[in-house]
Amino acid sequence: MLKIWGRTNSVNVQKVLWCCGELEIPYERVDAGGQFGRTGEPDYLAMNPTGLVPTIVDDGFALWESNTIVRYLCAKHGAGTLWPEDPVTRALAEKWMDYQLGTLWVAFRAAFLGLVRTPPEQRDMDQIDASLEGTARTLSLLDRHLADKEYVVGSSFTMGDIALGTTAYRWLNMEIERPEMPNLVAWHDRLSGRPAYQRSVMVPFT
Repeated sequence: MLKIWGRTNSVNVQKVLWCCGELEIPYERVDAGGQFGRTGEPDYLAMNPTGLVPTIVDDGFALWESNTIVRYLCAKHGAGTLWPEDPVTRALAEKWMDYQLGTLWVAFRAAFLGLVRTPPEQRDMDQIDASLEGTARTLSLLDRHLADKEYVVGSSFTMGDIALGTTAYRWLNMEIERPEMPNLVAWHDRLSGRPAYQRSVMVPFT
C-alpha cells in the first residue's frame, strides 16, 4: 500500500491527499513535519534528504516534492483523466503546476508564513505587504486565464488544478484584503464541490 508521510494541514501534503482521494488510491499516512517532528530523523532523511514533507513510498519507491508526487500518481493511476494522455493538454496541466511552485508560491510564501505562522509582534509587515501585492498580481493572470474555462486546461479537471487549488484555498480564506477575482472564485467554487477536496483541503491550515 502507498505510504504518505506528512501532516494533514500542510499545503503540499494536501495536494497528495487530494490526488489520492480523486483517484481512490488507498494509502497509509504517517504524521510528520511541524508539531509532529520526525523529518530530521535518520530514517526519514534516508527517504527525503530535504527533511520536508510530503514523502511517499510506493512499493519500495521513495519520492519527494509534492508536484512530482502528484504527477507520478496521476500518471500511474489517472491516465486519461487527471493525467491527460494528449501531450499538448498534459503540457498545459504541467505548466500550471510549475506556475504554482515557481511563481505563485514564491510570491505568496512570505505573506503566508508571516500571517499564519509568525506571532504578530514578530511580523515584518513591509515584507508581508509586498508579498500580498505580488501574489495579487500573480493570481490576476490566473483569473484572466479562467475567464472562459472551467478548469486550468479547459473543461476537464486535471493535476494542474490540484497543484493550484491548495494555495488558492489559503489565499481566499486568510483574513486579508484581496482584489476582486470573480473567475478565480468561480473556479475555486467548482473545486470546493468535489468531495475529495472537501476532505483533504478544506480544513484549518497552518
